[in-house]
This record gives sequence, structure tokens and C-alpha cells, in this order.
Amino acid sequence: MLPLRIALRFLWSSKGQTILIALGIAVGVSVQVFIGSLIQGLQIDLVDSTIGNRSQITITNENEENYIEDYIALREDVLTIDEDITVASYALDQPGTMIKGNTSSPILMRAFDFNLSNEIYGWDDGLTEGIIPYNDNEIIVGEPVLEELGVSVGDTVTLEVPLVGSQEVTISGSYQFNVTAIDESCVAMTLPTLQGLLGQTDVISALEIQVNDVFLADTIATDISDNIGRDKLSVSNWKEENADLLSGLEGQSVSSIMIQVFVTLSVVLGISSVLAITVLEKSRQLGILKAMGIKNRTASLIFLYEGMILGILGAMGVLD
Repeated sequence: MLPLRIALRFLWSSKGQTILIALGIAVGVSVQVFIGSLIQGLQIDLVDSTIGNRSQITITNENEENYIEDYIALREDVLTIDEDITVASYALDQPGTMIKGNTSSPILMRAFDFNLSNEIYGWDDGLTEGIIPYNDNEIIVGEPVLEELGVSVGDTVTLEVPLVGSQEVTISGSYQFNVTAIDESCVAMTLPTLQGLLGQTDVISALEIQVNDVFLADTIATDISDNIGRDKLSVSNWKEENADLLSGLEGQSVSSIMIQVFVTLSVVLGISSVLAITVLEKSRQLGILKAMGIKNRTASLIFLYEGMILGILGAMGVLD
């Protein structure tokens, strides 16, 4: 352990220089950790805000005009295919019109099992007034639609599907997700409400799925497609529908790695430069040590130990 003891003595004999070098290493490592955490946090926020509250894997009928039947058994089958699936929720969509008096507004009727869809869309968080329509013939409406029709929570309106029929419903609540496409058009209700309006019992138009790791959605979608055991069903995932977003996330990850590599390289070059200068400063002491019989390998170990100790001191500074 002679090289270690000599290294400690060298560092102790130049305490001011040792402290400055350790601080420099601590700052470099802190910058690396900060940038890595910042970019990772931004990426998580971006993923949550874009695909966190939506279906990540969607099962539909290949023929969009046809519905999915026997959907309860389908959901049970899907949940057994991959343990990474967190929720599978029914959805039934139908464009139509909401009418109040002489005023009407085009809408997209969306029917759910709210106990399931609440885990995907977070209706509780988006609710601004009233309650979620767990009862039949009740709807929840976006704030812009309420303003356009001049209605409020508790009012009765008419939902109409041209050439199919109409149904009077009560507005049980309003929501605001700050997503224009949803807030200005989507009117949500229970499955029996819309199934009754369409005269289609026990059908849905999609099974919406969320998974633990959103970046495995394509792999899980392939597993579902291979094992679903039903013809004419199509399985899509958010990655194939959002190529630009995925490309942006991958670019962000690459940028993060490159920044951390260059910061690490800068710290390593800084330590190497300081050690090179230290070798020159200690040339007199080295000459004495070599005259006393120390070999070149032992002399090299002295400065390697110096670098290791400085690195540990810098890391301890970050932890503090």
C-alpha cells in the first residue's frame, strides 16, 4: 500500500489544490446528473401529457362500419395475454347532433363503462361541475359545448343520430381536459344509453387498452394480435399512429446521452490534465523516490490513486 500512502501524502501536502480539483469534479458530475434528470423528467411529462390519458392499444373491427360483439369475453381474453396490461375499457363511438330548442351542435357521442374508462381518461380530474354519468340517459359534456348551446348542468337535451333515432338525456356534469378536439366535440355517456339510441345491444366499437410500459405497446399489440383468436379484428398502438412523437422522444434520448458523454469526457480530461501537471510538479520528489528504489509501476500507481481519491471526493461532494 506504499503508493496509496504516498498519494495521500501528496494530496494532503497540497490541500488547497486538492479541494479545488474535488470541487471541479463535483460540479461536473452535478451538471451531468442535473441534465440527465431534467431531460428524463421532461420526457416523462411529455409522454404523460400526450399518451398518458388515452388508449395506447386499440382493438377495432377491420370494417369500421361493423361493431365488436361478445366484448366482455374479448376483454377477459385480452387481459390474460400479457400481464403488462393495466386496463382494458369498452368504447362505443357514434357521430351525431346535440339539440336544445332551435340550437344544435355536431358532436361525437362516446359511451364507456366509466369504472374502467376513468382509469384511462381520468374523468374525476377533468370534471368541472356535477357528476360522472353512471346512470343511463345521462351525459357529461365539455365546457365549450355547454357555452355553444347555452345549456348548463341539470338541463335536458336531445341526442340525435340521423336516420337512426333520437333520445332525450340529462346533462349530469361538465368537463375540461384542455384538449380542444375533445372538449369541443365529445359527449360521454354510459354504454346502455348509446346502445339503446342506436338500437344495437351488446356491441362496442373499440376495446381501449393501457399498459405499464408505453414503449412496449407495439410488442404487446403484436402479442394480442397473434393470440386474440378472432378474425376481422384490428390491433393498433400509439407508436404506429404517432411516428413524429416517437421520433422526437428518441431524438431527446440520444441528445441526453450525448450531453452526458461530453460532460463525462470533460471531467475525465480535466482530471487527466491536473494529474499531468501534478506529475511535473512532483518530479523532484519522484526522482528521490526512484533513487530510493521505487519502480516505474509503483510511481504510476501513486498518480492513479490520486485520480481515484479525487474522483471519490468529488462524488461525495455531489451526494452531500
